[in-house]
Amino acid sequence: MAKVLFFDIETAPNLSYVWGQWQQDVIQHVTEWYIICFSYKWEDQKSTKVVSLDDFDLYKTEPENDFDVVYKLWQLLDEADIVIGHNSDAFDIKKANARFVFHNFGPPSHYQTVDTLKLARRHFKFNSNRLGHLGEHLGLGAKEVTGGFQTWEGCMKGDPKAWKLMKKYAKQDVDLLVDVYERLRPWATNHPNKNVIDGTSYACPTCGSNKLQKRGKRRTRTMVYQTLQCTRCRSYCRERLALAQDRPEVV
Repeated sequence: MAKVLFFDIETAPNLSYVWGQWQQDVIQHVTEWYIICFSYKWEDQKSTKVVSLDDFDLYKTEPENDFDVVYKLWQLLDEADIVIGHNSDAFDIKKANARFVFHNFGPPSHYQTVDTLKLARRHFKFNSNRLGHLGEHLGLGAKEVTGGFQTWEGCMKGDPKAWKLMKKYAKQDVDLLVDVYERLRPWATNHPNKNVIDGTSYACPTCGSNKLQKRGKRRTRTMVYQTLQCTRCRSYCRERLALAQDRPEVV
């Protein structure tokens, strides 16, 4: 069965010297960014989990060393067949890869991706494609209030209250991501094919359900297809129908 992972990362900012406050060139980096936490959920599990720096003993002596957090993320991506996030192709995955190569982990095994930001941009014209706006506009819920940069700063300083708020925020991000993905999923015409991953034949290629309903035929110049709709996720797929030229000659 295809292993589907939802995830979202949170990073610390770069710490740098600058001469002023507006559109300044960096004189020198003092501290590079790092991953402070990430949240994740497997599709077949009920609860979202958060992995953060303060979960590990290393945090007591090296609070900016994200080795353990990054390794846990590497293990999850290595296990996944499909990885889902919002703006994850451009941000989360590339940021994760940057930390993987920094810690010399090497790439995780191959996985396919679904980016809900790309889905929103490709198929719809919302006022905003931000995850929080999509959640509110579609009646699915809102993002947690972050408390602004003070929350990130508090986590970097080891403030327990800031960590509690950060983890609550990170968890809600993935919970909302799951709901937005499931709402947009029927429109995902280039969704990874679960039938190929699972080695099955008669199932919905988008969600893997075998509850398919016939919805008429579709004809191309050379082929006739039976159109099917999944009653679980509402996405469409098709099945090739035999044509006269495909059948053996009757003598």
